[in-house]
Amino acid sequence: MDYLKTGGDMSLEEKLQVLTDAAKYDVACTSSGVERQGDGRSIGNCVAAGICHSFSGDGRCISLLKILLTNECIYDCKYCRNRHANDIPRATFTPEEICTLTMEFYRRNYIEGLFLSSGIIRNPTFTMELICRTIWLLRNRYHFNGYVHVKAIPGADPEVIEQTGFLADRMSVNLELPTAEGLHSLAPNKHRRTILTPMRQIQNGIQANRNDLVLYRNAPKFVSGGQSTQMIIGATPESDYQIIHVAQGLYQKFGLKRVFYSAFVNVTGDKALPALPGGPPLLREHRLYQADWLLRFYGFRAEELLDERRPFFNIMLDPKEDWAVRHLEQFPVEINRAPLETLLRVPGVGVKSARRIVAARRSGALNFQDLKKIGVVLKRTLYFITCSGRMMYPVKLDEDSIVRNLTSVRDRVQFGSDGMSYQQLSLFDDAAFTRPISVTERQQVAVGQL
Repeated sequence: MDYLKTGGDMSLEEKLQVLTDAAKYDVACTSSGVERQGDGRSIGNCVAAGICHSFSGDGRCISLLKILLTNECIYDCKYCRNRHANDIPRATFTPEEICTLTMEFYRRNYIEGLFLSSGIIRNPTFTMELICRTIWLLRNRYHFNGYVHVKAIPGADPEVIEQTGFLADRMSVNLELPTAEGLHSLAPNKHRRTILTPMRQIQNGIQANRNDLVLYRNAPKFVSGGQSTQMIIGATPESDYQIIHVAQGLYQKFGLKRVFYSAFVNVTGDKALPALPGGPPLLREHRLYQADWLLRFYGFRAEELLDERRPFFNIMLDPKEDWAVRHLEQFPVEINRAPLETLLRVPGVGVKSARRIVAARRSGALNFQDLKKIGVVLKRTLYFITCSGRMMYPVKLDEDSIVRNLTSVRDRVQFGSDGMSYQQLSLFDDAAFTRPISVTERQQVAVGQL
């Protein structure tokens, strides 16, 4: 156990500082919707509403005690701060130290769960055994019943991964980079097949466990919160089109709960890494998260959002707006008749708003004021909808005009304090339109007849 002596001269607090700092670049942790009540014998519970969130100094959301078992690593990934070649302070927790930290933080009401990842010491199986030992102690010796999310180490013995799966609520296997080519160039010690193997094992284990729970109500649960993964964005030249196709494939083929996107931060200065004159691609990361949401909840497919001719998202528009202005032939949508699937494609209409619209219009026709009360974002929606055949505002049915209105502060519709009054002088010098207009009138405006 010589590797566990790393940082032996450090206090527990000093190790904590080193290993929490080393974990901050891993974004693939979140509350998972796991619900488990206290049993009267153990400490803690899990609630479906999730875990209380706090924020680190660099703005990242932290839901859990988020640490590494160790920042020692036998691998030399060029983008990783903990790579073998880096000269940085190293530390390693023992399983007992992690349990002590988790319990002490929990008793002080600092946390409600644990996210545990690790560098690779000795070999993947040895590292996974230490992680498994830690969670076993936490569950059985310390009787911790709270949320636990751990990383499955690619290349580890499948039996150890399975044992860990019966102890953890969620597991994740980081894809690292979107394509096998990118992985080969920046992480030569890692291979796509080695990463996908435990991902498939966890998927199969979750499905088998569901079947067992149908037959045996008291069967132990296996990764009840599902699994997730993470991709680094901007370290390799993949397009947004390639990235969302990879994400779509992961959701469909591996049943993942979440794909996390991490804007590349050059923390090693390796010559093989791209320069970042504008800093980390945080806006691109944001657009990918928005597109991911459309894939998961709005019924979109990757090939609808982008294609080989337009492989990147428009950073000035969110992906749904970008799709809508490129498919104006499908608009305007009549709010009082459109099915739920169509409403979900209207910019400014969310999942909850769409369901409220469907429920509310059973009692009568909806108008724009009703939509505002329901929660529809009218300043984005008004270009794409009608209420009882009338539009809220005379807009040109033209991609450039709508994009200008959606992106320009000067040209954007200015709403009054009531959220319903508006004025738009940059397109129409005549401000006489103070009422909703019909589709026929809108078409006349579009061709310059009104």
